[in-house]
Amino acid sequence: MTHGYQPTDTGAHAGPPDPAWPAAPYGVPQQRVTEPEPEPAAAEPPAPAPAAKKPGRDRYLDLLRSIALVRVVVYHLFGWAWLTVLFPSMGVMFALAGSLMARSLKRPAWGVIRGRVRRLLPPLWVFSAVVLAMMFAGGWNPVKDPDHGGTWGLVDLINYIVPIGAPPFPWSIGSKSGLLEDTWAVQAAGVLWYLRAYLWFVVASPLLLWAFRRAPWPTLLAPLGLTAVVGTGIVTIPGETGNAVTDFAVYGSCWVLGMAHHDGFLAKIPRYVAVSCAALVMAFGLWWASGHLGPDGWDLNDIPLAQATWSFGFVVILLQYSPSWQELPGRLAKWDKLVTLSNNRAVTIYLWHNLLIMATVPILDRLYELPFMQDERATAALDSTYMIWMFFLVWPLIGLAILAVGWVEDIAAKRSPRLWPNGGRKRRTHAR
Repeated sequence: MTHGYQPTDTGAHAGPPDPAWPAAPYGVPQQRVTEPEPEPAAAEPPAPAPAAKKPGRDRYLDLLRSIALVRVVVYHLFGWAWLTVLFPSMGVMFALAGSLMARSLKRPAWGVIRGRVRRLLPPLWVFSAVVLAMMFAGGWNPVKDPDHGGTWGLVDLINYIVPIGAPPFPWSIGSKSGLLEDTWAVQAAGVLWYLRAYLWFVVASPLLLWAFRRAPWPTLLAPLGLTAVVGTGIVTIPGETGNAVTDFAVYGSCWVLGMAHHDGFLAKIPRYVAVSCAALVMAFGLWWASGHLGPDGWDLNDIPLAQATWSFGFVVILLQYSPSWQELPGRLAKWDKLVTLSNNRAVTIYLWHNLLIMATVPILDRLYELPFMQDERATAALDSTYMIWMFFLVWPLIGLAILAVGWVEDIAAKRSPRLWPNGGRKRRTHAR
């Protein structure tokens, strides 16, 4: 018996904002306009400036990224449409990345872009090498693929090296009775849309930040307007170009929101105004979704304008309440190591999670061969809890992937390779 999960959508570090302290007031000595006095009035001593915030990661933003990654894994496993409403992970992840880019762009833009691309590509190359090897071993020939066609199929393979477009992959490979279901390539390579969108946002960030600092509101809201045009059918752009433009439009406002958060723009807006307006935008998103439900119902990934507006409002509220923690407080502190690990291996987790979800199926199917599983009641019990077992099994597999290939992220970032970077050793060193 072979089980599988249905494919859903085929569609990662932010730091603390820089404090913008006002200039400390200083007393100004008065000029003498009459005869000199015996003792001039002393200047008023300068008021002490507020203490600058300690440098380091913003653990609140790190926590949001970890939640977003967990939600992505759970969504791709169970396919629950309501998860896209409960927590719009992709909008949150793009906002956090936008905040980091704004902070990094204090340095020359070309060096920042080159650094971001360098960190992205080596993990992609390792993933692409494995996936392409599996596709070729399964008999896929991109030249003969009817969906890509001839020599152009070979040219498209460049997107497995530099994700400027959509990579080619077979929509069906192998057989439904094989180790992996015949749609495994779609589900494994389909997640690369995020890397494509991320790459284009990185390249566009210097221009976006320049535009935001000169015309904040138009720059912030323009992607929503573009989504209303290309994401509702008013203007249709065919093929993968249309998909890329739509992705850029849907999540563009979230990216710029991250920049606004870093620059302190959101902090200048009264919280009650920001939250009230965000709630109205989110309400519009739900209203729009209710009249444009896709094949999976309330799955916002199928409704671009609803996804854009709901994610925008959701991110505004999250960033308005951003406490900028230096450490995780209270009960959240027990999750500190996992939050650190997931942030240090965000690209690895995102790239490999779908393939690892599918890998749980052939492992769990071996349970049916055990002697005590030959009873009908035991088989029925496993059938009814199969997805739960997949959920519990995928996390150890992700852990193995982190050990096996996660260190590539360190090499890409020009750091010493680390097998399990959860911050434990660093904290022990400080404790001494």
